[in-house]
Amino acid sequence: MPNQSAQYEFHILAFSTSPVGQLLIFVGGLLMYLMTILGNVAIIILVFTAPKLYTPMYFFLCNISFLDLASTTSFSPKLLIIIITQDHKISFYCCITQLFLFVFCAVAELLTLTSMAYDRYLAVCKPLQYYLIMNRTLCISMIIFSLITAALNSLMHAILTSLLFFCFSRDINNFFCELNSLISLSTSDTKSRKLLIAFEDIIIAFIPFVLIITSYVFIISNILNIRSTQGRLKAFSSCTSHLITVVLFCGPSIFLYIKEEFEHVKDQDKLLPVLFLVVVPMLNRVLW
Repeated sequence: MPNQSAQYEFHILAFSTSPVGQLLIFVGGLLMYLMTILGNVAIIILVFTAPKLYTPMYFFLCNISFLDLASTTSFSPKLLIIIITQDHKISFYCCITQLFLFVFCAVAELLTLTSMAYDRYLAVCKPLQYYLIMNRTLCISMIIFSLITAALNSLMHAILTSLLFFCFSRDINNFFCELNSLISLSTSDTKSRKLLIAFEDIIIAFIPFVLIITSYVFIISNILNIRSTQGRLKAFSSCTSHLITVVLFCGPSIFLYIKEEFEHVKDQDKLLPVLFLVVVPMLNRVLW
């Protein structure tokens, strides 16, 4: 049987609630989306127009703002249209595009956060060598590596997912075309795909997370050795925003994927990815 995936239409179930509930979700989602867009655009403009912010930390922050814009825009407009029109259809190509952008932004942001952790480690633990090591070439190289790695990884998942068979149910029990949700609908043998995802979780997610935590172990240890209270507060304040961003980004995403492996996704469980993909990018701008 030939693969006719390109002719498919999926149905994003989103949220099942009353008309009043749908309206409240639409208004809340629209406000959060607009705040995310305005906040990230403001950060980008501020960094580009203020010479004092031409530092490695704000360079990485500017890239995270770009990724947050792309990530939120990849699904929020479509979700808002679904909620207000109750037209749950999404074409196969749009679905694969959503998948590509989501995976790309998630991997690129995690790798960028890892680069920021290294930047903060050098700033606190090796201040005399900081500007010598964290030069322009290294910062650009880190971002290019993050973007290329994320692009290749997301392209691989998009191609492999597009080759799957979807002969029966096409109802995506989520609010966007998420990788695990699509794989669960396929009638193909997906054991190898699940093993690949598990392997990638270790290489692309777990290892960067361990590197971030290791960096902060050294950072906190170094801060505690500072005799001056004012010096400790200044050093810690320069890292607090990044550490909170890492916790907000990694915590919900790790819990979400662990939960999906063991439990069927319920309506109330969909609030977690909403927090991860909409609220966190909005709060990140406040924290920074």
